[in-house]
Amino acid sequence: MLDLYNVYKGCSVLITGGAGFIGSNLARSLIALGGVKVSIVDSFIPDQGGSLFNLQGIEHQVELHRVDLRDAPAISHLVSGVDYVFNLAGNVSHLESMLNPQLDLELNCVAHLTLLEAIRQYNPHVKIVFTSTRQVYGKPLYLPVDEQHRLAPLDVNGINKLAAEHYHLLYHRIYGTRAVCLRLTNTYGPRQLLCHDRQGFIPWFIRGAMEGKVLELFGDGKQRRDLNYVDDVVEALLLTGASEATDGEIYNLGAPDPISVAELAAELISLTGRGQIRAVPFPRERQLIDIGNFYSSYSKIESAIGWRPHTSLRTGLALTIDYYKKHGQHYLDPHAHLLSRSN
Repeated sequence: MLDLYNVYKGCSVLITGGAGFIGSNLARSLIALGGVKVSIVDSFIPDQGGSLFNLQGIEHQVELHRVDLRDAPAISHLVSGVDYVFNLAGNVSHLESMLNPQLDLELNCVAHLTLLEAIRQYNPHVKIVFTSTRQVYGKPLYLPVDEQHRLAPLDVNGINKLAAEHYHLLYHRIYGTRAVCLRLTNTYGPRQLLCHDRQGFIPWFIRGAMEGKVLELFGDGKQRRDLNYVDDVVEALLLTGASEATDGEIYNLGAPDPISVAELAAELISLTGRGQIRAVPFPRERQLIDIGNFYSSYSKIESAIGWRPHTSLRTGLALTIDYYKKHGQHYLDPHAHLLSRSN
């Protein structure tokens, strides 16, 4: 496996969406490597997960820029001279994309085109890692889903994420930008928003179990999913960024042992000692975009750069619960992005 310390030592890294869930964990890992200049871009749009608290402890080791990716002059200045861009910005709510499709188009297409145009003009040979989603596949025709599966998104978010993938790969082919796309599955772990259920069911279930509430399973709860702990996802980001072999490629992430939604709920109740389970009818707006059973094959990325998840589900969930026991109050407030650095 690649020596990440020697690859990134002395390099300049820009993380878009860097005050959010995955971005802040990535920033911490880069700081821990040592010798890396880390810059963060985040617009702190409410309800998207960006929070100053996510950067607590590293706030003096990163450069933070409150900038919207659609701000072309500002972004053009920031991309100049960097060695790596980890492009994690964007709207991640599938339900929200159906309720406000124009905003999703702005955040998941216009913003990325603005970034790529800035790169084309001022830093065309930078390495850029873009985080996409398994939602680009739609309902699976077979399992596990590999990168050859047909693409048929069921919601606006999936369509716009797929378009953004194509933008990145087009700029790779035409302008030489060293782009790679990762299709993430269900990522969980510390620093994920808890104040609503529009950005994934896992943090919402974690909150419910910790508060001793009823965990509602849509339908029978037998839908199977693969889950990745955030540290494993961060490792995948760093490895794909470091490898020249990944340029112009698309990779799935995934996990070896899919679990049903009902089994996940039961595991959380076991870990917290609290909570109950209740089956409820599928809300129509969610059922229309539900993909049923879904888990991905990660054999392509494993063969290319040796990545595979290492954190067991029970261990990852226990680490996540422990984090929220200590810091959960910072993730319950929908205005958490306004918290000062002193909090």
